[in-house]
Amino acid sequence: MHLPFWLTTAGLSPVLIYQGKQARRNTVRLPEASGEPFGQYGEGIPERRVLVIGESTAAGVGVQTHNQGLASQLARRLHERTRRVTAWHTFGINGATLAELMAQLDMDTLPEADLVLLSMGVNDTTALTPRSRFRQQLVTLGEQLRNRYDSPLGLLSVPPMHRFTALPSPLRQVMGWRARQLDGVYRALARTQPEAFVHLGYPAVTDSGLLAADGYHPGESGYRLMGETLAELVDQ
Repeated sequence: MHLPFWLTTAGLSPVLIYQGKQARRNTVRLPEASGEPFGQYGEGIPERRVLVIGESTAAGVGVQTHNQGLASQLARRLHERTRRVTAWHTFGINGATLAELMAQLDMDTLPEADLVLLSMGVNDTTALTPRSRFRQQLVTLGEQLRNRYDSPLGLLSVPPMHRFTALPSPLRQVMGWRARQLDGVYRALARTQPEAFVHLGYPAVTDSGLLAADGYHPGESGYRLMGETLAELVDQ
């Protein structure tokens, strides 16, 4: 238990609850991306298959079609770097916590992949999911995916919510504090279970020119930057 965080949150709870309601009321609601959630770059049988699962970023919130989103941008960049035929598939649920994503994954059939990335954390941050529960859910998900895929699960770093200027202060700072704690869970798992997890950090998408109309999610240029950076990390 992280006592300073919980004491701070409890002390500020009236302000945080009010600001949270105001943020939800005032934030532009963007839909998930449309179009097919899969594709490929290059002709012929794919030599590499990318799968992104997660919350709104995997669902393509911030762009109109999935081929502008994270999985497609990453596959495009990998194809450009290696000239290998690269397929991509994305599976996301806008607003989902990790528990909700796992419940849905149990009911769906995931495609073949040799690179699987998890983009999660924002909704578990705002839901104040206990770190012990978040860690156990990750371990369970890692075990389930390891039965199907050979590669470790790539954990995309939790966005730095303390830099989300669309959120007011002190809500922004408290959520940022919590986001760093959950990202610490990612880092600890990658350090202690490297056969199952790898932590992948990338530059924060907080510049207004990289964001969608809600000032919260990446726009097409933001997803492009994420894809380019992750392609370099994956190649390394």
